[in-house]
Amino acid sequence: MATSDRLRDLGLFDARVPRYTSYPPANHFAGGVDADVTAGWLRAVEPGTRVSLYLHIPYCRRLCWFCACRTQGTTTDRPLAPYLAQLKAELGLVGRHLPQDVVLSQIHLGGGTPTLLPPEMLADLGRQLAMFRPWARDLEFSVEIDPTEVNQERIDTLRIAGMTRASIGVQDFDPKVQEAIGRIQSFDRTREVVDMIRAAGIESLNMDVLFGLPYQTRARMTESVQRVLSLTPDRVALYGYAHVPWMAKRQVMIPTDELPDAEERLNLFETARRLFLWDGYREIGIDHYARPTDSMAKADEQGTLRRNFQGYTADTADVLIGVGASAISRYPQGFAQNQSTSSKYAGEIEAGRLATHRGHILTEDDRLRSAMIEDMMCRFEIDLDAIAERFGVKVARLRRMCAALTVKFADQIEVEGNRIRLTESARLLARLVAHEIDAYAMPEGRHSRAL
Repeated sequence: MATSDRLRDLGLFDARVPRYTSYPPANHFAGGVDADVTAGWLRAVEPGTRVSLYLHIPYCRRLCWFCACRTQGTTTDRPLAPYLAQLKAELGLVGRHLPQDVVLSQIHLGGGTPTLLPPEMLADLGRQLAMFRPWARDLEFSVEIDPTEVNQERIDTLRIAGMTRASIGVQDFDPKVQEAIGRIQSFDRTREVVDMIRAAGIESLNMDVLFGLPYQTRARMTESVQRVLSLTPDRVALYGYAHVPWMAKRQVMIPTDELPDAEERLNLFETARRLFLWDGYREIGIDHYARPTDSMAKADEQGTLRRNFQGYTADTADVLIGVGASAISRYPQGFAQNQSTSSKYAGEIEAGRLATHRGHILTEDDRLRSAMIEDMMCRFEIDLDAIAERFGVKVARLRRMCAALTVKFADQIEVEGNRIRLTESARLLARLVAHEIDAYAMPEGRHSRAL
């Protein structure tokens, strides 16, 4: 690891930059991409190609204060049946344009709280997905599971529907930290749900852990991570808490005076990182850890790791279709995002229209920079010769695009011929390095911290 002083000098502690789960980042999406454009992109999908599907369930029984996702609270099941009907209707609208012989390689059910849906609704959605398009033999069907909003019947229903991977948000097991972020979830209850998942025959388990939360200390982080390790997840995401109250109003409930400073955030990250490495996990990108047998670890080893709106992924499909309110789709031609509010989304779907309301049409320069940024985020290097051959451009042009980063991070990168590599000790700088390739202006302070 580069020294703390050097990381500070390079801006890691203060900079706010995109997470680069897309390029350009979603805050640059605008008009010009509507339902007609999306329909054309769907029709242009190559027959026989592998396609990913993301379904967004925006409802939660409680709104956790730390969360910046597009969600809304509901104390009853009343809005769930109409929303499920809208999801099914949108799948039908998408299906009118999408070639019949594409293959689903990945399904992700996210939120919100997908496990808020009663078992009969989950079964109904599962049947709809099974009929939508053929599934690849190696399809990965992952579901975000809230231990406080799930039972054995729901898990068994999801297994029958095809779930192969469960994802549990832990954040932190310490009661004081949980109280400060509005997320009460005991270790005992989490362990019970993990046992349910394993008993149902679901072999793959993800967990999310956050650092940078109020009242976190290295001792508390150590205890929480050790408890996570006792549950033997196959994959762990170690995210830095993004305090963005201008985007997520509920975050005003977070006691900001108790948030760790930048240096302590780094200490918390390093504390968790060392524990995962000591327990035999493979370090993936800047914030993931996986058992060597996990599909993400294999993708990292084979050089096929990618980035999408969920972060790092082993999925190599070039088409990701987002279904539901605020869901984002990615096509070779660009990005398309659905109406964000559930009421506007419902209005479009019930009128028989795709719900796209904004997006971005990729330029040749976008594609070029996107590939370079993804390589830096996933592999910590940019092979200028490979990029030049892939896009039919001159290496000299790519060198000009990388000129600023090779100067700014001169002591943190290695240049071998036409290959630019971030050193092992400086990998936390990947987002900052990627930002030097980003051609889009960034509104001041509108992104999360680089660490």
